Amino acid sequence: MPSGALFDLGWIPRRRRPATARSVLAGEAAAEAARKSSQEAPPVEEAPAEPEFPVVGDTAAAAFFDLDNTVMQGAALYHFGRGLYKRHFFHKRDLARFAWQQIYFRLAGSENPEHMADVRNSALSIVQGHRVAELMSIGEEIYDEYMAERVWPGTRALAQAHLDAGQKVWLVTAAPVETATIIARRLGLTGALGTVAESVGGVYTGKLVGEPLHGPAKAEAVRALAAGEGLDLSHCAAYSDSANDIPMLSLVGHPYAINPDSRLRKHAREQGWRLRDYRTGRKAAKIGIPAAAGVGALAGGAAAAVALQRRRR
Repeated sequence: MPSGALFDLGWIPRRRRPATARSVLAGEAAAEAARKSSQEAPPVEEAPAEPEFPVVGDTAAAAFFDLDNTVMQGAALYHFGRGLYKRHFFHKRDLARFAWQQIYFRLAGSENPEHMADVRNSALSIVQGHRVAELMSIGEEIYDEYMAERVWPGTRALAQAHLDAGQKVWLVTAAPVETATIIARRLGLTGALGTVAESVGGVYTGKLVGEPLHGPAKAEAVRALAAGEGLDLSHCAAYSDSANDIPMLSLVGHPYAINPDSRLRKHAREQGWRLRDYRTGRKAAKIGIPAAAGVGALAGGAAAAVALQRRRR
């Protein structure tokens, strides 16, 4: 077999085969080539290690976490509203009004400024005249009853990684700052940025300071806090599930889409942002009302609580 001179085939035992000479040659040549390639395989090049993050000891860095459906399953206002309703905090006329406003919002499917103002003002009227300390005390109880078991372990681990690296970790949410502060404290985080309801002498006036901390307002809050804390935003990380938080995510050097909605998922892929999804299903149900429907008031989850109670009857 003249062409067999190209290979040293002495190691292959000769015996009769029902194959043609050419197929025998092809098979033996392939076997020899396989042996040589396995013996002479070049060393596997290791992919460059991903830079350590978060960076231990980087005092110019911090992490900012959205709350609803990022740190905790569902909306904080929804869970808080459930607790307040259970404690007979609202009159039935308030519940009826909230129920109608919630239905209107769902049917309209848009954030109409005038309607949002009506919802916000109605919710604020419920806390007007109540003491901040009273709502804080109730909030502690409600956290234990409805919120503690709804924290996503995966997101909690991300926050802990920043804490372990010596960095500060802040919640950034449209929920009332009192509610957000309770949750941050229970999770061992640094603190919280949230919607501020005006109070005088420790009593709610029924007005907001500015507007709900939603969308662009979150980005402004992060920017202001970073300036006050001496942070370098290019070193910081931000985490959210909602496209409404793209302004905040775009501020930092390390944006993460956590349990993202479809718009944020698409944007994150286009921008090369990292994604994490801790839900059991791609379209996991989001418990609670849309953020815009109840932001800005300590009792903003009341409308959802009404709907829940009525369905149970």
